[in-house]
Amino acid sequence: MKPLLLESLRAIVGPANVLTDGDLAGYEHDWRKRYRGKALAVVRPGSTDEVAQVVATCISHGASIVPQGGNTGLVGGGVPDDSGTQVLLTLSRMDRVRSIDAANLAMTVEAGCVLQSVQEAAAAQGLLFPLSLAAEGSCTIGGNLATNAGGTQVLRYGNARELCLGLEVVTAQGEVWHGLSGLRKDNTGYDLRDLFIGSEGTLGIITAATLKLYPQPAATLTALAALPSLAAAVELLQLAQARLGAGLTGFEVMGEFALGLVRRHFPQLRQPLPPSPWTVLLEQSDTEGESHARGLFEGLLETALERGLISDAAVAESIDQSNGLWHLRESIPLAQSEEGLNIKHDISLPVSRIPDFVASTDAALRAAVPGVRLVNFGHLGDGNLHYNVQAPEGVDAKEFLRLREPEVNTLVYDAVGACGGSISAEHGIGALKREELALRKSPVALGLMRAIKAALDPRGTMNPGRVT
Repeated sequence: MKPLLLESLRAIVGPANVLTDGDLAGYEHDWRKRYRGKALAVVRPGSTDEVAQVVATCISHGASIVPQGGNTGLVGGGVPDDSGTQVLLTLSRMDRVRSIDAANLAMTVEAGCVLQSVQEAAAAQGLLFPLSLAAEGSCTIGGNLATNAGGTQVLRYGNARELCLGLEVVTAQGEVWHGLSGLRKDNTGYDLRDLFIGSEGTLGIITAATLKLYPQPAATLTALAALPSLAAAVELLQLAQARLGAGLTGFEVMGEFALGLVRRHFPQLRQPLPPSPWTVLLEQSDTEGESHARGLFEGLLETALERGLISDAAVAESIDQSNGLWHLRESIPLAQSEEGLNIKHDISLPVSRIPDFVASTDAALRAAVPGVRLVNFGHLGDGNLHYNVQAPEGVDAKEFLRLREPEVNTLVYDAVGACGGSISAEHGIGALKREELALRKSPVALGLMRAIKAALDPRGTMNPGRVT
């Protein structure tokens, strides 16, 4: 089977685009270096038709397929297992912007387009594609949609799902669904688009998407604010929403230890405020202009100071300063990586319950694991925390994960469930959280998900061993 399959794949995409030898670690290892597999081959199709032919060929040879975007995922959903029998399919060659319809505020791009390139193509037309996350220089639109990526502007614009109008998908039967609609309204039956968004490559392969665009704001302002508590951060969020409305496009919270890791590992990055228990990064986008935006922004911060919600603030005076503030926030995951492996939790909670959750769960973890260090940061505006647990100082990180991860996960996820939250806000399930999902999702929901999988991929060709 193996030689015949490889020969057939080479005939479809060309010998240079079927990789079997050399260093394939960039495809076979996940970004966190927690999962390491071995692919039969890495296949790089150059068109939707080639993807369809690859899928049909793999089906005929009984081979399963692992779709991969930019390989920036955090739950092990895009790397092969260690059997050496799976075909890893990457759409990196499919990176064209097919069209931009400015009047319809839409653009159609191929799935291999890097997110930053999509942002830049929209900006060149004076428009905005607002999906933004730390990995935007390497993650791809196909992966963003397959995982329903979130990022820093969900508060205003929503997840990737809300930014997608239509899809082109190669099904698990090797057929092509041409669903690249630019329509905002289309009530003609089941919404097939939403089945594939967030399915993590387990139902089909997204090959292109039509995305929503927005007018560029006339002005954007960014600020850091120091706060005494998470409860104050929630109050500040409410005040900002009341004063700025839809103009509030970012509201990120960072704990003292999280920013401390950035100071330790990236001392060249200037932090304009002294350390405080919590720091919030706010962003306002305004349609009227900088003078109007600054008046609203500074009025908001003055009121927050008067009410004791914040102790200090720094407003960016230039694009470079604004980028510098965002760079601090986006450097936290990199600083964690430098510090060593940690137990990651990408959780969502009702915003109102976050302060009590953090206080009680922090205390429970410190009682269970003396000296444990908590790296707490995330998108407070939409209730998404990256509640990460670092080993005590001087303890081997790998050994800490091996010995304590199940206990820590149980403690955290039990607390999340008690607050009516979710164990995955934006990273997905992948392989990492599959067992947790089976324990914590309702039997009815799991049954429906498995029925959809069985109906759309009865052979189990697409990304087996993920999600359900």
